[in-house]
Amino acid sequence: MSQDNAIETEGLTKRFGDLVAVDNVDLTARTGSVLGVLGPNGAGKTTIVRMLATLSQPTAGTASVGGHDIVHDAARVRSLIGLTGQFAGVDELLTGEENLLFIGRLLGVPRRAARERARELLAQFDLSDAGDKAAKAYSGGMRRRLDLAASLVGRPKILFLDEPTTGLDPRARGELWDLVRTLVADGTTVLLTTQYLEEADQLADDIVVIDRGKVIATGTPNQLKSKIGGQTLRIQPEDPAQLETVSGLVAARFPELDPLVEAGAITIGVNDDGVMPSLAADLRERGITLTDFHLGLSSLDEVFLTLTGHRAETDDETDPTETEPEVSQ
Repeated sequence: MSQDNAIETEGLTKRFGDLVAVDNVDLTARTGSVLGVLGPNGAGKTTIVRMLATLSQPTAGTASVGGHDIVHDAARVRSLIGLTGQFAGVDELLTGEENLLFIGRLLGVPRRAARERARELLAQFDLSDAGDKAAKAYSGGMRRRLDLAASLVGRPKILFLDEPTTGLDPRARGELWDLVRTLVADGTTVLLTTQYLEEADQLADDIVVIDRGKVIATGTPNQLKSKIGGQTLRIQPEDPAQLETVSGLVAARFPELDPLVEAGAITIGVNDDGVMPSLAADLRERGITLTDFHLGLSSLDEVFLTLTGHRAETDDETDPTETEPEVSQ
């Protein structure tokens, strides 16, 4: 493992019977950076986090966290990491300070030092005024902040954030983003799983896109945008019979890309909105009437349309490991 990397995996695989939840995944998180793992529900993101956090053993492949093998040196890995799951794991009957004090005591921190650390974190996460209130009285954003604070009691060098902003309103999401940036500025390495392209774009230094357990794209946010197009152009002719003609015209205009044809429309990622007037003129010259011709910011759906040819399956599919209490020995 390179000293420049906090996390490395090679051929990481996890099977549940006939289901391959994670399929031969290679990824690298540079020390002091944010690695964004982007994908829909059921893509395998949580399974990857559980393996890296030593909560589940891989079926095949290897991984190291902080220079230590996740299977053979699991105890050392656990001493280096913090984990915040998709749902706040705080005890609602305890106060904010009691939650953090409890975690500190579980980690073997002396009571006085644990209390000092709890109050330090409450202040850092703007929860001091609510420190003596039961967590059940907290708003969703406050609970997420308390949950993140709990994962930092032991001062981890590496932090796993598994969809930390799920269910938060835009303001609370922005506040959490700011906290992540602060942690990284202080030297923490973060692996962030998310369904939101915007979130990965805001926070990640590097991005790994996962679909159905496989890595389908990697790179920096700018590299990924370049690959999929920073924006998405949708073109739908009034006459479905003209779809092939439109597709051919678009393919000729963008030979380096592969236009996607779905539901009577063509979708393509573009980086220059200046192409629209000339393309519209070409279509008019050919007598093609359009019912839809618009440019929008790329979303997760467009990312997956471009990279895989199908839409992201963001339904109620769940990760098998969410209910499997497997813990590596």
